[in-house]
Amino acid sequence: SGPDSGDDSDSGDFDLAQVLALLLRSGQVRLIQTRGSGIALLRSSDSDEDDPTSCSEACCPEGDSHPDTKTIDDSDFKQEVLLATARAETSHQPQACITQMLKQREVGHPKRANGFTSGQCSWIGSSFVPNSMQKMAQYRQKAFCGQYSLDGSIFLSACQDQNIRLYNVANGKFQEFRNIRARDVGWSVLDTAFSPDGCYLIYSSWSDAIHLCNIYGDYETHIALDLNPSERRFCIFSLTFSSDNKEVLGGANDGCLYIYDRERNERTLRIESHEDDVNAVAYADDSSQILYSGGDDGLCRVWDRRMLSENNPNAVGTLAGHSDGITFIDSKADARHLISNSKDQTIKLWDVRKFSPPEGLEASRRAVANQNWDYRWQPVPKRVRTSSARLAGDTSLMTYRGHGVLHTLVRCRFSPVHTTGQRYIYSGCSTGSVVVYDVLTGKIVEKLKGHKACVRDVSWHPYEPKIMSTGWDGVLGLWEWRRRTRDLADDSDSDDMWEDEEEEGRRRRKKSPRRDGKRHAFSSLRSSLMGEVV
Repeated sequence: SGPDSGDDSDSGDFDLAQVLALLLRSGQVRLIQTRGSGIALLRSSDSDEDDPTSCSEACCPEGDSHPDTKTIDDSDFKQEVLLATARAETSHQPQACITQMLKQREVGHPKRANGFTSGQCSWIGSSFVPNSMQKMAQYRQKAFCGQYSLDGSIFLSACQDQNIRLYNVANGKFQEFRNIRARDVGWSVLDTAFSPDGCYLIYSSWSDAIHLCNIYGDYETHIALDLNPSERRFCIFSLTFSSDNKEVLGGANDGCLYIYDRERNERTLRIESHEDDVNAVAYADDSSQILYSGGDDGLCRVWDRRMLSENNPNAVGTLAGHSDGITFIDSKADARHLISNSKDQTIKLWDVRKFSPPEGLEASRRAVANQNWDYRWQPVPKRVRTSSARLAGDTSLMTYRGHGVLHTLVRCRFSPVHTTGQRYIYSGCSTGSVVVYDVLTGKIVEKLKGHKACVRDVSWHPYEPKIMSTGWDGVLGLWEWRRRTRDLADDSDSDDMWEDEEEEGRRRRKKSPRRDGKRHAFSSLRSSLMGEVV
């Protein structure tokens, strides 16, 4: 599972191969090819080359210019997204511009006591995709995890320095109010999760236990929840709470799912689920009865919690179509749809009502077995970077290309339902970017460049137009929408890309008072819209 994982040797001793792997993962040395067929070690400080985890656009697949949308066009998923963003009702007529919608609301048309519908609010909110980054924190080591709490009032960050930092982000703040020193950490804290009540968090690392910590209060709760694994070197790569706060679900490097019962204070289930590391787990919806898992065997599996048994570890169904290991899974929270990120440099959208046939599982297993490169330190092979062929039996609704998955378990997610109607999916990227896709067309809406190394985690605020990116350059980046100067190149990332609003207003007033009025309408609409959506 990349730098998140360790050496899979059966030996308990740290032999030469393990030491070498540790040095390579840490970036202290790198392998170079010498003349002939030999290789040599080179200290990073002896070379002027960039760090192996730094940005490299050459290793990033290009986005599809003409994505295949036939399957998703024929699905009810498309209609759900169109309805959620008030676009289904205008499919046969042009969508009104925002200023026209604002004018109609002011004159009372259509006659609605609450103004815009939720779909109209989502359509307007999705028009302001964050595009400008502000550096909120700079750590000395790699940042691995970063996520907003369910209500958006807290941002959690976990770094390789073993510190878990909690920030108060309510009302535009960004103030650290708690710092938790992680215990029993190997390599780094690899995953974190908030409890549904917002009072606790859990984290995992290379350890036999996951750890539970309180968020508020003068006292400190820091409890190890022992999973009693059979492996000597053990790690939970992904974990989450059930919606009733009673259980913790985790996926581990031994190919198993683990369920810890908080009331009984013990591990209650260990399910053999995948043929390789389980890198991702998620619940399908708030009922917490349906589970998703994704592993290095390239498969997504669907499980029914009510039927889980160690004696009969059978999944409800399997989703196959990836040609390499899966790094992350995010559920749409509707018990039907999910997305998976993969080392094959794609994201796939799935409908769990359509499982893959046996030939699909076999095709995916064969493709994974034929991979002969290591995404932890090698660049993406050209055949992987340029491939757009669909495996036999691939039942995914849509495939998204244009981001890089290297070095670590890069994450992807659906955009928020309240402000965007889940119109987008977004992902971190090995090139130091945040890539935002239109979920229906598969095209890249924004490629946000601001980090100098891999962006491992991304989190869109549930109620505000903000994205937080967490990078291996140690930077926490806050992305917000700002008006772009139209005549500058799209790939410019300098500060000159943005004009001062006051100066822009004076320029526009001189040219066209009418257009200037529209600009103020946009500004006032954004502030009023946020309150209406919430």
